[in-house]
Amino acid sequence: MPLTGSLKTLLLRGLLAGLIAGLLAGTVGFVIGEPKVESAIAIEEAAGAAEGGHSHEESEEPLVSRGGQKFGEFLALGLSGLALGAIFAAAANFARRHTSLPGPKLAVALGLCGWLAITAVPFFKYPANPPAVGEPDTINERTLLWVAAVLLGLAAVGAAVFVHRLLSAQLSTVRFAGAVAAFVAVTAIGYIALPGVNEVKDDFPATLLWQFRVSSLAVSATLWAVLGLAFATLTEFADRKRAAVAA
Repeated sequence: MPLTGSLKTLLLRGLLAGLIAGLLAGTVGFVIGEPKVESAIAIEEAAGAAEGGHSHEESEEPLVSRGGQKFGEFLALGLSGLALGAIFAAAANFARRHTSLPGPKLAVALGLCGWLAITAVPFFKYPANPPAVGEPDTINERTLLWVAAVLLGLAAVGAAVFVHRLLSAQLSTVRFAGAVAAFVAVTAIGYIALPGVNEVKDDFPATLLWQFRVSSLAVSATLWAVLGLAFATLTEFADRKRAAVAA
């Protein structure tokens, strides 16, 4: 059954799905991400003590305590989930006019496309770094490059959707292959055009860096996966309830 319901209904569904996704992503970040952040902070403080003779904690109190930061992660991801849920619902409202996919499948497809565009493409060009990595003077430049990578991801997904629709008369395997080729081609061109950024010091533990980046990717993947699946589940539940009332 195609995705049904008013825009208001979809927005409420998206907000609920986004809140669930944000809280679960926060839980994943707390369980597997926070230990890596603590280790990175310890390395940063040890380096500061070696250079200046005192640690960061001894020189000044942090503006927000570590306990506050941990709570703030749940709050930030919860609010991000709500915002993404609203955007997700608006995108679903637009997409349902141009596809015959059933509501649950459309939700899962939108979740996958969102993760590819906003998380995967930027991440594999500019992966996340722990607190001890990165020069403060280049933060504005790195932020702009990340925004450019997000735009690249949106362009790559848009090209894939366009090619998939363009090949509507072909076999499903041909359409899928064409969409993947378009996505890879646009992403590759963008990766070549965008400058590289590598501010990781040689003495930073490679294992910790890899673990931090994997945990960061796990958090974002949880956010998008749960958002798409929760929206799909709520949609299927609403469809069944509507069918039962009609019967």
